[in-house]
Amino acid sequence: MSEYLLSSTDDPRLDPYRDLKRTNRTRGSRHFIAEGIRVVERLLASDFEVQSVVVDEAHRRRFPEDLGERTDVFVLPSKLANELVGYRFHAGVLGCGERPAERRLVDWIETLTSHRLLVCCPRITDPENIGTIIRLCAGFGVDGLLVGTQSTDPFSRRSIRVSMGHAFSLPIQESSNLMVDLLQLRQDFDYEIVAVEVTDTAETLKDYRPGPRSVLLFGNESDGLSRELIDFSDRATMIPMHGQVDSLNVAISAAIVMHHVTSVLDL
Repeated sequence: MSEYLLSSTDDPRLDPYRDLKRTNRTRGSRHFIAEGIRVVERLLASDFEVQSVVVDEAHRRRFPEDLGERTDVFVLPSKLANELVGYRFHAGVLGCGERPAERRLVDWIETLTSHRLLVCCPRITDPENIGTIIRLCAGFGVDGLLVGTQSTDPFSRRSIRVSMGHAFSLPIQESSNLMVDLLQLRQDFDYEIVAVEVTDTAETLKDYRPGPRSVLLFGNESDGLSRELIDFSDRATMIPMHGQVDSLNVAISAAIVMHHVTSVLDL
């Protein structure tokens, strides 16, 4: 591992950083891109494998002198950095990390330090919403996040940026078959599946008291949770609305519900 001062963007080791504005789709790739000083610092402090760091020469002093001993560091003049990424490079630094290897649900559960509260996002399509939910989970002490394949990639550049790098500390499991995994959480690990959705039988949030182990399901931005997931759930809870307002942004709803549940659980 070394540090390199580059005068050209032709180096193939820079390939993960090329034209990022046009290539934000990272699901299926073996790596992800972290952007911004605080976010890259959290990546470097995490257990994730860091492939390399690209830094604008004007921002190099923000990082330790020995950074090149930990990973390959590529230092570029501002003009070349802008050319490389395909937009004005305000953040000053990018990091390329290795995505988590695929693992079974049971193996993920065994990595958790607590087993009281999980959040599940079956189909959140906005990267900013999933990034905010990741940050909320970390902030409220949620044990882990389960993400369905119809959700946006929690390790997309935008999601990671909005999460402020907390995607590197929150245990995240990407499920290839969400219904099977939720059933296993119920049957093998005694989790109660709770739909956060307006239904005829939903408890208002102020009356909802979580059980010893809960999975909170948050639905799609436009359509909410599918009927299949609502019917599958053990319980439902909802945030009462007044006037003509019938719903809130999913990240706002998640913040309200997580605050209530973690307060009751004293997390």
